[in-house]
Amino acid sequence: MLYPDSLLKLINFYKKQPGVGEKSAERMALATILMDDKEITDFATALVDAKNKIKKCPVCGSLTENDVCDICSDQERDHNLICVIEDYKSLISFEKVGNFKGIYHVLNGLISPMDSIGPEDINISSLVKRVDEAQNPELILALKSSIEGETTTLYIKKIFEKKNVTISRLSYGIPMGAEIDYLDIITLDKALEDRKRISE
Repeated sequence: MLYPDSLLKLINFYKKQPGVGEKSAERMALATILMDDKEITDFATALVDAKNKIKKCPVCGSLTENDVCDICSDQERDHNLICVIEDYKSLISFEKVGNFKGIYHVLNGLISPMDSIGPEDINISSLVKRVDEAQNPELILALKSSIEGETTTLYIKKIFEKKNVTISRLSYGIPMGAEIDYLDIITLDKALEDRKRISE
């Protein structure tokens, strides 16, 4: 079936989204053009606002519209307990659990030599600064059990091995290769509670 050029372009944009295949992109594009003018305008405004207003928190690397994200600016949290995660989706998963009272550090990636991603390409340098400024800090490495996750874990352990910092990781009840944001709340909560110390 041949689509008008403008509709085909819309379909192709939807196909760029994670997990969206040809059929889903077609349905989404067709649903979009059936929106009334106000809905289309609001939709377009939401896209532009999200792109222009959302930025990375300069402290933790998470997403925010403010100068510093709500979690980093929350003085009720334990700022010496830092959960190191790969991306913002993992942060959302932990916050849904609701029991973690520390703060986060978002790496925005993992070390992967095969993909030419080194320590300098992810958010590690600011983690060193945060640890240096903390008092008796504990790092919880909540990274997926994969080659990239293990490589990143070993690198972080090495750079802090001569510093006064406790390093722990989630318990091994998490399946090998599992994405943090796909884990159910009970499994994630238990993994956090039963975290294992790997360094002091």
